[in-house]
Amino acid sequence: MANPPLDQGYGYGIVVGFGAFFSIFITLLWMVEKRYTNLAITSEEYSTAGRSIKVGLLASSVVSAWTWAATLLQSSSVAYDYGVSGPYWYAAGATIQVLLFAILAIEVKRKAPKAHTFPEIIRARYGDVAHMVFTYFGLVTNMIVTAMLLLGGAAVANNLTGMNIYAACFLIPLGIIVYVLFGGLRATFLTDYIHTVALFIIILVFGFTVYATSDKIGSPAEMSKLLNKVTDKTGGPVGNHEGSYLTMASSGGMIFGIINIVGNFGTVFCDQAYWQRAFAARPSSTVHGYLIGGLCWFAIPFFLATTLGLAGVALEDTFDAPMTAADVGAGLVAPNAAVAVLGTSGAVAILILVFLAVTSAASAELIAVSSLLTYDVYRAYFNPSATGEEIIRMSHITTVAFGIFMGVLASVLNNFGITLGYLYLLMGIIVAPAVIPIALTLTWSKQNATGAILGAVLAFFFGLTTWLSTAKGLFGVVDLDSTGANMPMLAGNLVSLLSSFFITVPISLMYPQNFDFESTKNIEVIQDERDKIQVEYDVSVEEDPAELEKALRFAYGSAWALTGILIFLFPLPLLGEKYIFSDSFFTFWVVIGFIWTLIASFTTILFPVWESREGVMLIFAGICGDISGNPPKKYDNVEVKDGPGKDVSEKTTHDASEHVVVIRETSVV
Repeated sequence: MANPPLDQGYGYGIVVGFGAFFSIFITLLWMVEKRYTNLAITSEEYSTAGRSIKVGLLASSVVSAWTWAATLLQSSSVAYDYGVSGPYWYAAGATIQVLLFAILAIEVKRKAPKAHTFPEIIRARYGDVAHMVFTYFGLVTNMIVTAMLLLGGAAVANNLTGMNIYAACFLIPLGIIVYVLFGGLRATFLTDYIHTVALFIIILVFGFTVYATSDKIGSPAEMSKLLNKVTDKTGGPVGNHEGSYLTMASSGGMIFGIINIVGNFGTVFCDQAYWQRAFAARPSSTVHGYLIGGLCWFAIPFFLATTLGLAGVALEDTFDAPMTAADVGAGLVAPNAAVAVLGTSGAVAILILVFLAVTSAASAELIAVSSLLTYDVYRAYFNPSATGEEIIRMSHITTVAFGIFMGVLASVLNNFGITLGYLYLLMGIIVAPAVIPIALTLTWSKQNATGAILGAVLAFFFGLTTWLSTAKGLFGVVDLDSTGANMPMLAGNLVSLLSSFFITVPISLMYPQNFDFESTKNIEVIQDERDKIQVEYDVSVEEDPAELEKALRFAYGSAWALTGILIFLFPLPLLGEKYIFSDSFFTFWVVIGFIWTLIASFTTILFPVWESREGVMLIFAGICGDISGNPPKKYDNVEVKDGPGKDVSEKTTHDASEHVVVIRETSVV
């Protein structure tokens, strides 16, 4: 953008001011919950939130953790490049991984219920060598995701306000560090919920403005006409049927869709942030939380990109300057479109939107890396007998250290000219080799350590070699432009993912392990004196093997059915017919996006509140008690028992010196 629509003060004000506000607000919420609900921060609580998260909050957290800067920015860029197919393939190609992860999430509850990280499960099954290999893949995944978050957020802050990119890279993580230090994983669930509320509100504002009230567009039919005019003027996207922006028949869109599917398998299955939510969920919440969260998340990139991405095409003539390929790669289509539609208000709204997405997802990555470094490096190899206090102390140290490293990494990549779009296409080549071995660790008893290790390591080198050699063969040179092109990225991504299957499976069939999962079920939980106060549920129901088996069957059926619908059943007829949307069909397309987004917003905003109504009332009663001079009692001698679920507020009525039995959780989340 030639002239930023906002002063630098807006950039620093939002990044620093909002960061400080959320740090203070989330920390206060955590302190309130701790005071009124017998919540104690132990090593287990810090890394797993007491393993008691319910369906609504789990779904909201999945939506927030999966809403990266790329979700908002790259999705609009592919809409600008490929038309209506771009938002669809971005959304569908990154939703199915969350749906399928529901299978692994319930398998965790069946086969490794006490685990803290996914490499812990690897180590319990295969030993130290495999553990180190997959810990590496986990850490690399977190670094790539973190880099994309900060590169996207910093680029938008610079584009809209002129804020120094390097300053943004270092300032954005500061507020996140504070509330993660205080509240651990539970604090990220709280901020996930608040950010999700704001995300949906702002997205709906953009949708209603572009398609209902804007004097520049104002309706889906007018958007359709403007896109057709652009096609008549420029010839439209190369590879799209008749150059139309209004068709799913797009070779570029299809190639992006395949790359997107492969890459996002890596960044879900290899990302500790998603495993951490599985560990934190109640067994009965796990499958439904991931399925609902995935379907709700679909609405965000699909509807936002169909709104701002296509508006970027339709209104580009009104921009201060035409967008370059570098602008598109940096994710600046959505900010430019927001300014074109809403002026200064649009600039502020998109800056807040991106900031919320970056900070929420980055908090998930921060606690994920802290857990990997604490449990899979410190506890595994330096202090196996670490106490709960030592685990928390190390978690704090690694949180601060990685928070600082986030800024350094993003700054270095920006200095080399590596953009959000480039990293998004590259991520599958680097991390997808570990996907199949990780998935088979919990779902196939025959996979052996050699097959898992060789499958991941060799596939990585095969994918990397294919990517670079394809770039060299097609373009005669290996540089950022050639390696960032669609065909080299497509080839590298496919080889990275699929070759691991053809290595892992044959080796494991020749020498099957026939694993019984007993060692993964017996992963050690650290206990200290503060672990007496816990969040509990009725174990006899929640962990009943028959119920878990039933949930597993439901996960397999639902996840694969929804995957088939999103990837094949719905889009392929439109693609095969090479159908170009009419004004009325495009209107229907937009209305579906509106309805989906409204349902998703109500689900992720209202459902968690309803589920936590008892905890909210308990806190409210405690606050009223403080005001009236009758503060809540604290209990130092607490016995935890499994029970049918009577409300704790009815049970914890004795003096602090008496023995108290806690039967059910009292926390809000």
